[in-house]
Amino acid sequence: MELTLYGAIISPFVRKVRLFMLEKGFDYQFEQVLPRQVPEWYWEISPLGRIPGLKDGEQNFADSSVICHYLEDKYPSKSNLCGETPLERARISWFEKYADYEIAPLATFTVFFNRVLAKPMGLEVNQAAIDSALNKLPKHWDYLEQQLTDKQYLVANRLTLADLALVTHWVNFAYGGEQLDAARWPNLAAHKERVLGRESAKALLVEEGAFMQEMAASK
Repeated sequence: MELTLYGAIISPFVRKVRLFMLEKGFDYQFEQVLPRQVPEWYWEISPLGRIPGLKDGEQNFADSSVICHYLEDKYPSKSNLCGETPLERARISWFEKYADYEIAPLATFTVFFNRVLAKPMGLEVNQAAIDSALNKLPKHWDYLEQQLTDKQYLVANRLTLADLALVTHWVNFAYGGEQLDAARWPNLAAHKERVLGRESAKALLVEEGAFMQEMAASK
């Protein structure tokens, strides 16, 4: 197994794959590739120039969901994170897409981007967009809070890709200066702490914390 993962250290989609690979017990190399600044050779791995990208021997893959499901299918002897039944797989895919297409545009691409990345990139902070995103997110928190009633995890009451796909955006949301209201969404807040308290997540967050400090010092 010769796995190399490419991407930016604080990308939620890169983090999703790194958490997945750590939970599966994979050895892999990580190489930093920044979005909007991808080297020419990277286009062969990711034809759209997006991160993350994965190289497995002679095979190349792009897109966090594609990468995770490929690794699950190719290495089934590792712990199952993508579902053991058709119903589990469908539910996991649903929550992964919900995180990628509903939560990400608001928590990551709006709040996090404007508060953390916009100024270093020489862009104006769009406060109106931040306010709009913060007004839209509670309905999603309400839905997810309900899905966690009497459960520790989103699917089959065990850790799956569904949990990793969601929690990765909460990390960026926190980097953007926001936290879940534990009084209003206790199940959701407990779920966040539960997943981020795992050894895989703690190791990554230490690494990311050092990177965030470097970013702040360079402003």
